[in-house]
Amino acid sequence: MINEIRNHRSVRSYTGEPVSEEVLDEILTAATRASTTGNMQLYSIVVTQDAEMREKLAPCHFNQPCVVQAPVLLTFCADIRRFSLWCRQRGAEPVYDNFAWFVNAATDALLASQNAALEAEAHGLGICYLGTAIYTARQICEILSLPEGVVPVTAMVVGHPATETPLTDRLPVDGVVHREIYRDYTPEDIDRIWHKRERSEETAGLLEANGLPNLARIFTERRYRGEDNLAISRSYMECLREQGFFNQ
Repeated sequence: MINEIRNHRSVRSYTGEPVSEEVLDEILTAATRASTTGNMQLYSIVVTQDAEMREKLAPCHFNQPCVVQAPVLLTFCADIRRFSLWCRQRGAEPVYDNFAWFVNAATDALLASQNAALEAEAHGLGICYLGTAIYTARQICEILSLPEGVVPVTAMVVGHPATETPLTDRLPVDGVVHREIYRDYTPEDIDRIWHKRERSEETAGLLEANGLPNLARIFTERRYRGEDNLAISRSYMECLREQGFFNQ
């Protein structure tokens, strides 16, 4: 399993070959064994295998080809509904329809998703997280019939890789790990941490293609623009309100 973790990569091209039900069951079982707040399992996983449903969800993920290529699409949702229904049926009054418990439920969902990813990769499958699940959460809620108390947090495609995907670089370990206390970054630290990435061939190609002087400006002016970030934030907050996470 250690090798699978260190060799993780985002796979964006799939053969379309089905994932066996046996393997899928193992992936889902692994997800349910993730750590969870108070053993409450405040998440739900919507499994989409039907081709028409994946086509319907594709625009929610900006029509990335992997959504329709991969045979399995998993949508991980923060879910306070199931636990709240159980409480009420037992004469207990739940107060989980608030932001603090959205954070707990979202954490549960993300932990489950990582377990699913590791199990899928252990079976030789590829995965790719889809952060777009929060960009279009309202549409996903409608398509998947998510009731009050349930909201998408992330999504993941799972399937057989069509091509060999190279490893994506990561910042050095000492660039993200703090010992005992958080030690703020000096300008020299920032230069050192990003040195290798900024001078890679990939970055050189991106700078040429985008006509920008550095990688940071590609992020702020092309990939994750301020106006888009604010629009996504407002939309997701509205979705959380509509799904009942800000009642308290």
